[in-house]
Amino acid sequence: MNRSNEGTSHRSIAPGADFLHLAVDEAPSGGKCEWLAQQIRLALADGRLPVGSRLPATRVLAGELGVSRGVVTEAYQRLIEDGCLAGRGRNGTVVVAAPATAAAARPPTRASPPSPRSLFTAAPPADVFDAMRAARSRIDFSPGVPDLAAFPRAAWLRAERRVLDHLAASDLGYGDPRGAPALRVAVANWIARNRGIRADPGDVLIVAGTAQTLTLVGQVLHSDGVSTVAMEDPGSLGARQHLHNCRLGTPPVAVDSEGVRVDELRATGAAAVLLTPAHQFPTGVVLRGSRRSELTHWARESGGLIIEDDYDAEHRYDRTPVPALRSVLAENVFYAGSVSKLLAPALRIGWLLAPPKYRDALVDAKRFADLGNAALPQLVLAQFMESGAMERQLRHLRRHHRRRRDAMVKAVAAHLPGAIVHGAAAGLHLTITFEAGFADTDVAAAALARDVKVHPLSWHCQRPRRPGLVLGYAASPPTDIDEGVATLGDVLRRMA
Repeated sequence: MNRSNEGTSHRSIAPGADFLHLAVDEAPSGGKCEWLAQQIRLALADGRLPVGSRLPATRVLAGELGVSRGVVTEAYQRLIEDGCLAGRGRNGTVVVAAPATAAAARPPTRASPPSPRSLFTAAPPADVFDAMRAARSRIDFSPGVPDLAAFPRAAWLRAERRVLDHLAASDLGYGDPRGAPALRVAVANWIARNRGIRADPGDVLIVAGTAQTLTLVGQVLHSDGVSTVAMEDPGSLGARQHLHNCRLGTPPVAVDSEGVRVDELRATGAAAVLLTPAHQFPTGVVLRGSRRSELTHWARESGGLIIEDDYDAEHRYDRTPVPALRSVLAENVFYAGSVSKLLAPALRIGWLLAPPKYRDALVDAKRFADLGNAALPQLVLAQFMESGAMERQLRHLRRHHRRRRDAMVKAVAAHLPGAIVHGAAAGLHLTITFEAGFADTDVAAAALARDVKVHPLSWHCQRPRRPGLVLGYAASPPTDIDEGVATLGDVLRRMA
C-alpha cells in the first residue's frame, strides 16, 4: 500500500492572504469582521500601509481568506467611517489617514541631514558625496551635475517606444556582459564623430558610468601587480576614493597652465596615471601640445598606462575640440566616457575602451560584477544616439550651459572681485581661487548654512594649495547663480 499520502487526503491548506500575511484561522469564531478591521488598523499604525496605499478588492481578499465578501466589505466600511480609508470608485479603496497613534509609534524614516560644519572636514570620509547630496540647499553649485530639467523626455520616450515596438522576446533575456551590440555600435560611431577615436564595436565595454570604470580598471591593474596610479593634483576626490578602494596608491602630480607635469609623473615611478586632459578637473586646464608629446613619449618608452577620463569634453564654448589621447595611444590608454553629463547620471551608462592586453580581464571583471548593464536602457540609448537626438541635445546644451556659464562669470566679477576664475572655456563648472588667509572648508560650511552648496577646492587637493571653490553652474538658472554668488561674497566679507 502506498502510504505517502496517508492521513492527508482530507487535510486542506488553511485559507490566508498574501496581503499583510493574513491567516483567517487566527480570527475568533464569529468575529472575523472585527479581526480583519483590527489587522488593517495595526498595519496603518506601524507603517506597513502608508497613506496612498490601495487595498485589495473586497472580492479578491474574500476569496483568498475563504470568507464571505460581506466580511471584507464590512471591515472596510468601519475603517472608512473612522476616516482611515476612502472608496475611490474604479481606483478601489485607498488609505487616506493613519490612526492618531501612528505618528508617535512610527520611527523616523530618514536620518536627519548632516550639519554644514560636520560635512566640511580636512579629510572627507568615503560617504562625503552621499552626505552632500542629502544636505538641503536652495541653490546647488555642486560640480558635475547637468541641468536635469533639460533631459529630453519626449525624444527619449520616442526612442523607448520604437525599441519596444521592435523588441524580440530574446532581447529580454540575459545579454552580453560587454553590453548590447546595438549600443556598442552606437558608441563607436559617437566617439568617432565627436572625439576622433576609431574603434571597433567589439572593443567597447558598456559599464555603469565612469565610477564603475575606475573600479574595474583598478581591480584589473591591482591583479596585474600595479600598486599605484598617479593622479593630477588637484584632481577629483571621488576618483581618488575609487582607486583607494581598489588598494591603489595615488601619488600626486602637479598641474600647471600647460596640464600635468610629465617630469613629476616620471619621478613618481608609477606605472599608470589617471588624467582628465580635455578639461582638467577641477582647474579646467587643457593638456597642451608639448605636454601631450611628453606624455606620449613617457607611455611608449616605459609602457606607462593612462586612464583617460573624458568626463565632459563635449561641453565646450570658447575653444576648438581637443583630440582624445586614446586617438593616438590606443595601446596604452583606458578611455572612459559616459552620458552622465550629456543626459543624466541616473541612467548609469558609460563606456570603456581598454588596451588590448586588458580587454578580456575587464570583461571578466564586468561579468562577475553584475552580468552586464540592464539591457533595455542600453537599447533605448542606442536608438537615441543613432537617430541624431544625442547631437541635437548636445547642441541645445551647449547654448543653454553657455548662458549659465556667462551668468556665473559675470556674478563672480560683480560679487567676488578678488577671485581668480579658472577653466571657464568648457565643461559644467569653473574654479575660483583666492589669496590665502582662510580655509575654503569654512567658506563652504558657512555657505551651506545659508542654503548655497559648493565644493571646497581643498577636497580635491592632496597637497596644500591656495583656497578656492569649485562651482557647478549647469543646474542653476541665472537668477539663482547671481544670488548664490552674492551669498558667497557676503560670507567672505564676514570672514575677512
